[in-house]
Amino acid sequence: MSLEDHRPPPDWAGDVSVGVDAWTRGWADDPGRGRDGSRRRGRDRGRGREWTGAASPQDAATQVPHADPEAVARKILLDQLTGQPRTRGELQVKLAKKLVPDDVATRLLDRFEEVGLIDDEAFARLWIGSRQPGKGLARRALAQELRRKGIDDEVARAALDEIDPADEEHAARLLVRKKLRSLGRVDEQTAMRRLVGMLARKGYGSGMAFAVVRDELRSVDRSSGDDIDLGDA
Repeated sequence: MSLEDHRPPPDWAGDVSVGVDAWTRGWADDPGRGRDGSRRRGRDRGRGREWTGAASPQDAATQVPHADPEAVARKILLDQLTGQPRTRGELQVKLAKKLVPDDVATRLLDRFEEVGLIDDEAFARLWIGSRQPGKGLARRALAQELRRKGIDDEVARAALDEIDPADEEHAARLLVRKKLRSLGRVDEQTAMRRLVGMLARKGYGSGMAFAVVRDELRSVDRSSGDDIDLGDA
């Protein structure tokens, strides 16, 4: 017996609607039995049904015809693409989890790309267009996110090259100004450390991070000494 004999079947291996029909076809109304064949008691009596077919329900369930892997894979892909775009890498992982054969998955993914239902280049541009201004992420952080989404590095690089450096710097300044509102009265060294660390986590290089933070700190009114009085800013 091979190892494959011990693998659980895919959860799509049987047609669900056919399986339900096979299960319920042999049940007839019986005031004293439940679906599992056991006798009901009390108020449950009168709501059960009795198996009248020649085979047991378990045997009938094993006679369900297997679904076509390609049809199943196609449905999985269409379901995944409903409402939002996804990368080829994400969809490939999803098909693998559903135990769709590799050759079937590759054939359908290629076909979906041909007709434009999967477009990693367009996905990368949309992702950057949303995450760069929305979350203030820099190129490095965006590249990491695209890699996790399964986007090829060359495809990601081409999309990242479309980011205007001025837009990236502007996003960094907005992040710093927003963070400054939550710092209260702190000394400049502490503010510098926290703000630069925040920009680093957003993917900004140290050069831009220090330059932007120094510039923004200079624009903040100081009430005394090295303390930063943010007031109602």
